[in-house]
Amino acid sequence: MAEKKIVVVQLSGGNDYLNCIIPYNDPQYVDNRPNVRITEDRVIDIGDGLGMNPVMAPIKELWDQGNVAIIHGVGYPVPNRSHFRSMDIWHTAEPTKVGNEGWLGNAINQMYPKHDNVVAAVNFSSALPRALVAHGAPVASVTDLDTYGLMSHMGESQQRNDALQAFKDMYAQAIGSGPVMDYLSQTGLDALRGAEILGTVTENYSSNVEYASNGFAKAMKGAAQVLQADIGTRICYTQHGSYDAHTNGIALQEGLLTDACGGIYDFYQDMKQANKGDDVLMFVFTEFGRRVRDNGNGTDHGSGGVAFMIGDAVEGGHYSEYPSLNAEDLIEGDLAFNLDFRSLYTEILEDWLEIEAKP
Repeated sequence: MAEKKIVVVQLSGGNDYLNCIIPYNDPQYVDNRPNVRITEDRVIDIGDGLGMNPVMAPIKELWDQGNVAIIHGVGYPVPNRSHFRSMDIWHTAEPTKVGNEGWLGNAINQMYPKHDNVVAAVNFSSALPRALVAHGAPVASVTDLDTYGLMSHMGESQQRNDALQAFKDMYAQAIGSGPVMDYLSQTGLDALRGAEILGTVTENYSSNVEYASNGFAKAMKGAAQVLQADIGTRICYTQHGSYDAHTNGIALQEGLLTDACGGIYDFYQDMKQANKGDDVLMFVFTEFGRRVRDNGNGTDHGSGGVAFMIGDAVEGGHYSEYPSLNAEDLIEGDLAFNLDFRSLYTEILEDWLEIEAKP
C-alpha cells in the first residue's frame, strides 16, 4: 500500500466564510450584508439553503462526485482577530500559549525520527510556515521547481560540480565540532541533498493538465510533480492570498477563489490521471472568517470559519453545523466556532498519516 500524502492549502488573510459557503436563504445574512453579499441568483446551490461562491464551479464539480468535505464553524476557544497570532495558533495547535513546534514539523519527526528523509516535506514558498517547523525536521522550500537548486545559474558545468563538492566537503568536515556547527552543517548537507533530489522531478513528469499561469497554480503543479515522482515526500505546503478583504470585498475574494479553485481542481485531475488520487488528501484552511456585518465595502476580521478536505478518499458532505447568525448567538459580532480545528488535525494525523496526534 502506498504511503499517504497531504497537500495543505493555506488561504492567508481570513477567507470570508459567509461569502464562500453562503447561507443565502437566511434573512440574517441579507440583513447583515447589505453591501457585501452574494445575491441568490449568483449562488451555486448545494442544498440545505447553502451555496458556493459563483467562482467555485470547479469545486462544485468535485462536490458532486462526493470528493469534497465542507467543515463548518471551525475555530478555537477565545478567538484572536490578529492575523499573526491566529495563524500561529493554527500552525502550532496551541491556542492558549506560544508554541515551539509546528503540528506538521512534529509529524515529520514522528515519520522520520532519524531525520533521514530530506524531502519528507516540501514547502512551495520562500517563507517557511511555522506549521512545518520543529527541531531536526527537514523541509525543502521551493519557489520554482524548474530553476530549483544551488548555483543552478552555472548549469551542468564542471565549475558548478566543483563548487557543490566544495560545499559538501566543508559541511561534512564541520560535523562533530560542536552543537551549533553540527546543526548548521547538517542543515547545509540536507539542503544539498534535497536540491539534488528535487532537481530531478520535472524530468519525468508527464501530464496533459494545463495549469493556469498564476502563482498558486504553479505551486499546485509543483506539488503534483513532486508527488508523482515518488521521491518520498509526504507533505506539500502551499499558500495563497491575501484574503484580507477590508475593502472591495466581493471582487477581491472572487478573484482569489478563482485562482484557488482552479489550482485545486487541476491538481486533483493531475493526480487522478497519474493513478495516485487515492493516496493524496488536500486540506484547505484559513486563520479565521470575517465579521458577520459588512463595513460598507468589505469585511473585517472575524472568528469562526470554514475548512475543506478534498480527495478521492474523502467522504464528501457537510460536517459540523453552520453557526447561527442570530444576534444572541454571535460572539462580539462574529460567528461562534462549533468545531475545534485540533480535532481535524487529530483525524489527519492518526487516521490519514497514521502517526500520533501529539499536543
